[in-house]
Amino acid sequence: MGKKGKKEKKVKGAEKTAAKMEKKVSKRSKREEEDLEALIAEFQNLDAKKTQVVETTCPPPSPRLNASLSAHPEKDELILFGGEYFNGKKTYLYNDLFFFNIKKNSWVKSEIPNPPPPRCSHQAVVVPQGGGQLWVFGGEFASPNGEQFYHYKDLWVLHLATHTWENIKAPGGPSGRSGHRMVLSKRQLLVFGGFHESTRDFIYYNDIYAFSLDTFSWSRLAPSGSAPCPRSACQMTSTPDGMGVIIYGGYSKVKVKKDVEKGTIHSDMFLLKREGKDGQEKWSWSRVNPSGSKPPPRSGFSLAVGPAGRAVLFGGVCDEEEEETLEGDFYNDLYLYDTVKNRWFPSVLRGNKTEKKKRRRGKKGAEDEEADAKREEEEASQGPTEVVKEIVTEDGTVMTIKEVIPSCQEEEEEEEEEEEEEEEDDGSASAPLVEPCPRSSAMATVRQGKLYLYGGMFEVGDRQVTLNDFYCLDLHKMEQWEVLVEMDPKVQEWLEESESEEEEEEEEEEEDGAKGAGGEEEDSEEESEDEEDDEEHPAVQDGETVTDYQKRTEQYWIGVARANMGPDAKDKKVAKVALAMAEVFYEDQ
Repeated sequence: MGKKGKKEKKVKGAEKTAAKMEKKVSKRSKREEEDLEALIAEFQNLDAKKTQVVETTCPPPSPRLNASLSAHPEKDELILFGGEYFNGKKTYLYNDLFFFNIKKNSWVKSEIPNPPPPRCSHQAVVVPQGGGQLWVFGGEFASPNGEQFYHYKDLWVLHLATHTWENIKAPGGPSGRSGHRMVLSKRQLLVFGGFHESTRDFIYYNDIYAFSLDTFSWSRLAPSGSAPCPRSACQMTSTPDGMGVIIYGGYSKVKVKKDVEKGTIHSDMFLLKREGKDGQEKWSWSRVNPSGSKPPPRSGFSLAVGPAGRAVLFGGVCDEEEEETLEGDFYNDLYLYDTVKNRWFPSVLRGNKTEKKKRRRGKKGAEDEEADAKREEEEASQGPTEVVKEIVTEDGTVMTIKEVIPSCQEEEEEEEEEEEEEEEDDGSASAPLVEPCPRSSAMATVRQGKLYLYGGMFEVGDRQVTLNDFYCLDLHKMEQWEVLVEMDPKVQEWLEESESEEEEEEEEEEEDGAKGAGGEEEDSEEESEDEEDDEEHPAVQDGETVTDYQKRTEQYWIGVARANMGPDAKDKKVAKVALAMAEVFYEDQ
């Protein structure tokens, strides 16, 4: 009894600490989020003026990461929504919507009135009911300088049959967050984890909520057992029978000193199990210890659900943190987790079968067989091979990408473990297979047994390379990746920040730190939005650059920003938001 009492007190103490931290983060971030609300409101005002659905055949979407890629539940289509892009100087957030026709290998941009505002690190789940639906929850918006964040707690549904967005307003849902995970389990959307961050504080979550697709209501679950520690960006997969959810890995960080943070990559696994009848379910957490070859620890991996309910994990990054530096090893390997057998196994591509059959048909002499055996022995003793690729961008920057390819011996061992019906009977080396370069935060989904992978990012020194290449892999055949869109070095843009800009940002940070907590004021947002809708923004003139437009309309946009931000907002911040608003309007024309 004594031990149990101590344990319960410890759990309650941890819950109190988490609640205090959430309150502290909420207070500090509220002021920041209010600054960004004006910019988000302007995006929504511009979108509200669109009254018709406009669909346009287009090139592949621009480079991005942390978007959502989903398979249409009824058609051979993929749906890409949102995401972010950073060019070294400015952060861009998107709320554009694209459909990829698998059979035609073509993209269509769909502009639908009143969409969710721009965001990244959200979650999207497809549901087959009503002609197909795409449910979107949460995510984040960032200021152009990437230093202020707004975390959404809104829930949206895209009706795929009618091409209409609907904002579902249901109380009692999760708090604002990004990096969470959401899956469909029977007739419920389950949301787990994520994080909320302000300039000076952050909090990671391990709570779990259920949204009923029958009653359109939220409920917070209270499972028994030991839950995973708070985290974001984990793998969350429903079990094939719909009676449970698997949680694997993820990332979190803690403050070890005043201005020093330490990140943790998790590699543990948990099962959230449902028991009882519908409406009277009881949930419980339990630790899972899978067998097989587990992925090395990493964060930022891409995940999807493959055939037979197998979880598919691709790529990611393992950051090596030191006092002043952060370096990452990026991956492009593929692992599968069998939820039924509770077993991990690495995926090894077999190469093109037709080429292998041609080689097998040829008769070998004793000398050839002896040479093959010798070569196999040498390859087996060599271990993994490191391949170095160089990519030259338009500005002349040379980016070096390193990849590690497993040895032939490792490949054969993994195939034996998997007990495939067709085993490799020829260990000879084949031509190098085409595959995505190592990356993190790519978008992945599975349709008709094929894995689709889009975009993501990797780093070269201090430079971030954001991708828009597109790949496909047949998970039944496991032969080779098919390139649908190649990486285009010409779209790689990287702008270095000048010293004067850095000094200006430091001054703003000092001003923010000196400013005390301001009072709260309730405004009638609907009235101000109506006034703006009745007012036409200054038109962009022919041949006018964005800088010229900002200068010419500066006072007008300062007035709009001031109306949104209130009389107490600092002039410098109002001017900054006004510039961003003008740029948003200019780019939308």
